[in-house]
Amino acid sequence: MRPNLTPDALSQKLANSGLRSTPQRELVYSVLLERRDHPTADEVYARVRTEMPTISLATVYNCLEALVQCQVVRAVNFERAPTRYCPNLKPHAHFHDEKSGRAYDIDLPESLMGQLKAILPPGYAATSVDVIFRGEVAASAPQPELLPHDETKLAS
Repeated sequence: MRPNLTPDALSQKLANSGLRSTPQRELVYSVLLERRDHPTADEVYARVRTEMPTISLATVYNCLEALVQCQVVRAVNFERAPTRYCPNLKPHAHFHDEKSGRAYDIDLPESLMGQLKAILPPGYAATSVDVIFRGEVAASAPQPELLPHDETKLAS
């Protein structure tokens, strides 16, 4: 897995996309890394307000859009539900628990991703593949880890 970005690397990725690093963007990114629970913009807003009480919901939306634009965060959509945000950039699937609304990362073998792309008709070239499993997580099922997959975090 590609490690999470340091503040300098995040600044560079933003700059490469024609954007600048701001305290708000850095905070939103760090909040996404703290818990890998695929939060909505409203959930991110509630979390960042504890550290930056003056931030607006519009600013959080703009920060999330910038992070998606410069490809350090993925936007995940489950039909008509609000967009969720995922900092895991490794090719993977998502499991959407329709009962609780939670989303989980599901690791996929790289060979499977290649097989999925290989079934496309000639002349079609996929730049990404989105696989979403839908269903319910049984109460007895082990709960996937919601903490960061690696410990690189942004410094405050």
